[in-house]
Amino acid sequence: MTKELLKTGNGFVTNENRLSLIAVFIVAVAVVIGHLTRLPENVISWDVFGYYLYLPFTFIYHDLGLQHKEVLDHIFKLYDPSSSFYQASHIHGGNWIMKYTMGLAILYAPGFFVAHLLAAPLGYPADGFSLPYQVALVINSIVVVWIGYWYLRKVLLHFFSDRLSALLLLLIFFGTNYYAFSMWLTESAHTYLFTFYALVLWNTIRWHQTHQPKNMVALGLLIGLATLSRPTEIIMILIPLLWNVTSFKTLKAKFRLLFLTYRKQTLLFVFILFVIGSFQMIYWKLYSGSFIYYSYVNPGEGFEFLSPYTLKVLFSFRKGWFIYTPLMLFAVAGFWFLYKKNCRIFYSLFIYFLINLYILSSWSCWWYAQSMGHRAFIQSYPVMAITLGYFLQWIGRKKFIWKMVTALFILLFVVLNLFQTWQMHHHIISSDRMTFKYYVKSFGRIVQNPNDDKYLLVQRLYRDNKPFIKDESLYAERVIKRFDYEDTLGKPNPHITQKYAHSGKQSLMMDSTLKYSSSFRMPFKDLTKHYYAWIKISVWVYPVHPVKETPWAIVATFQHNKKNYHYRTLGTNDTELVKKLKLNQWNKVEMLYLTPEVRNENDNLLIYLWNRGKKDIYFDDFKIELLEPKETE
Repeated sequence: MTKELLKTGNGFVTNENRLSLIAVFIVAVAVVIGHLTRLPENVISWDVFGYYLYLPFTFIYHDLGLQHKEVLDHIFKLYDPSSSFYQASHIHGGNWIMKYTMGLAILYAPGFFVAHLLAAPLGYPADGFSLPYQVALVINSIVVVWIGYWYLRKVLLHFFSDRLSALLLLLIFFGTNYYAFSMWLTESAHTYLFTFYALVLWNTIRWHQTHQPKNMVALGLLIGLATLSRPTEIIMILIPLLWNVTSFKTLKAKFRLLFLTYRKQTLLFVFILFVIGSFQMIYWKLYSGSFIYYSYVNPGEGFEFLSPYTLKVLFSFRKGWFIYTPLMLFAVAGFWFLYKKNCRIFYSLFIYFLINLYILSSWSCWWYAQSMGHRAFIQSYPVMAITLGYFLQWIGRKKFIWKMVTALFILLFVVLNLFQTWQMHHHIISSDRMTFKYYVKSFGRIVQNPNDDKYLLVQRLYRDNKPFIKDESLYAERVIKRFDYEDTLGKPNPHITQKYAHSGKQSLMMDSTLKYSSSFRMPFKDLTKHYYAWIKISVWVYPVHPVKETPWAIVATFQHNKKNYHYRTLGTNDTELVKKLKLNQWNKVEMLYLTPEVRNENDNLLIYLWNRGKKDIYFDDFKIELLEPKETE
């Protein structure tokens, strides 16, 4: 019989494997169509902006320390990449240190360099951010998605039939939140890492078949770059390390294989990891003074390894993995059938899955910002595709009724994923504020109902960084602290004066000898029983010198382990307020402060006045009010 030979990395296969090729083709076309029908205004924004910064500031501006802040300010003014510059932190010495490691920048580099060659000839600024750079980044990312799916096909064909492999390829794409990211957010770290996991699985398979050095080199490069992109992805090393391990005996045999029989390859693997990791260490050393620098300087976020949020990560209606990607219930169940049918790879994949779940659950911001469902699991879907395949193999041997019931659920899960992705893009469901009540209200809706917004979590992102309350009638208000500076408890205080007073007889005078006023401090657990509250802060200020000579601010912040997060100020740093302040008379200044998603309920709210000048200025009736949400229906 004549056979058409189709070249693959595994040799030659017959045209019987065409179904999986068709599945890959469908995904490839869908990704292109998705980008053509929904072109983003600026793909180099938010987190992607932070990943990408290494490229233009290395090869265009030659200022990787970001010391020329005016360049960055100009970019923000021209391209508006985010509401604030949270993507780097300022340290002593004038340098700014990138929040994110440089792995994604390396992966973005092909598109960046092509765009840099074409920008000026096409009539666009060669500034690293204009339209050619954005289009090139999208194309670069689409190619990465294609590569990932091509190699995922090869992985699946190693374990399953062509028909089942094709089904799995389509299910992983259309039945999970990978669909939303690969269609419109291909520049994210998660889609790139999805491809890396597919490549790691394939090279793991090939190395254990052939023990060829090229596959070990590929594993070193892949794991090194993945870790350089997202340091916690170092756990992907568990996949090749534990492959074929089924017991302590086989674990010892695996170590002998790696460190005795193929020790040169193992040393080469370790050397590659070290070289790739050294890129980041050299950057940190040059610009921070230390080879190791923890760039997540916000005390409000970090790992909580002793109290992970596993149940919320899996089942919360805010971002629960099983709520918004229920197909993964079958994939997780597939671990049992993987154990029964292919124990040689079970421990490798299952231990990786458990540790990955533990790490993701331990991050204090467990919902991982705005996205369709829980985005941090996306890179693990090549692994979950294998376990899903073993589940479907098992169900395929069951009675017809069980096959039909399973097929019905799978169809419902796919339709739900596609429909909810559409809902999110049309703002019918929220990407980060969902609750059970709102989920029920919005389920199946094709039009947003503004009356249901009260069931969402409170809005925390404001483009101008100035929060406001839409309807104060929804809140119960009470005064929790008032400083009127009338009662000094019989103790003389040189900063309490009768020279000026808004009410009563006395006020607070701040000058070079008093930098901070008396403060208000209260732990969140004593502040409110709700998950959030508004703080309304007001003070009357009497300036007797020009504003530029008496800089001051109201300060509100939360503290975790005595370090500030969600730090907000209002005073002479606000140009609009400065225009309203009048000399030699009392001016009322009000500031609204929304409590953050506190890292710990024992974290303290801290509020005080900060005098940054040396000349005298007067304050009175410093009042702090709490606005708590009334119970909704």
